[in-house]
Amino acid sequence: MRRRVGLGAIQQQKLAAEKYKDKGTDLQENQLEQMTKQMEVFRVKLEEFAMKHKEDIRKNSQFRKQFQEMCAAIGVDPLATGKGFWSVLGMGDFYYELGVQVVEVCLAANHKTGGLMELDELRRRLIAARGQSAVHQEITKEDILMAAKKLSIFGNGFVVHKLGKGKYIVQSIPGELSMEETNILNAASNTEQGCVTQSQLIKDLGWTDYRAQQSLDKVLGEGLCWIDKQADEEPSYWFPSLFPGRNAQTAVAS
Repeated sequence: MRRRVGLGAIQQQKLAAEKYKDKGTDLQENQLEQMTKQMEVFRVKLEEFAMKHKEDIRKNSQFRKQFQEMCAAIGVDPLATGKGFWSVLGMGDFYYELGVQVVEVCLAANHKTGGLMELDELRRRLIAARGQSAVHQEITKEDILMAAKKLSIFGNGFVVHKLGKGKYIVQSIPGELSMEETNILNAASNTEQGCVTQSQLIKDLGWTDYRAQQSLDKVLGEGLCWIDKQADEEPSYWFPSLFPGRNAQTAVAS
């Protein structure tokens, strides 16, 4: 017969388990401390790099983009404080000025776009508004996203939504987009024209007829899209915020 484990053996196993647990906690704390120290070293080196390549970061948009990516990789927000990297580099005013221009451009077009504007279109309008000199053209989508982050102080009136891979849309009206609205925008952004139909939503999203129509009626009622009832088969719902630049101009002119 197998001998039953005694009380002493059970207590020893319990003590051993507690020791392993304490040891694991100590290891985790040590690893966290080491990682914290490493991140601080990275931050210091990044600041030294920023000062060394100050002129390149200010004048070269591609170099500035790579610097932003390095900041993001170690969780550094260059605009977090008034003494952040961009202020040291003399770039703080650039981003705050760009943020103000984002607000002006978005608000000026709200009556046409319904308060949503695709990032590429926003950049095109910003370049047109900023002037024709080379220095005014040196703004990237990353610059706009950086500036737009600071617009969160206005609440949910200015929000950047990501639509699929590499696609962004800027919301400049109060309120939060529902999951249905975001899904419809995603579906429309995947088309060349920036429009969707009820049957397309049923096919692509697996929605019922009722859900698709209710969701489309909602975005239409909120002014986020236009409806075209002249199609032979079924109405199309067009999102001005997703129009290609030249198509948007044509549509507005008409």
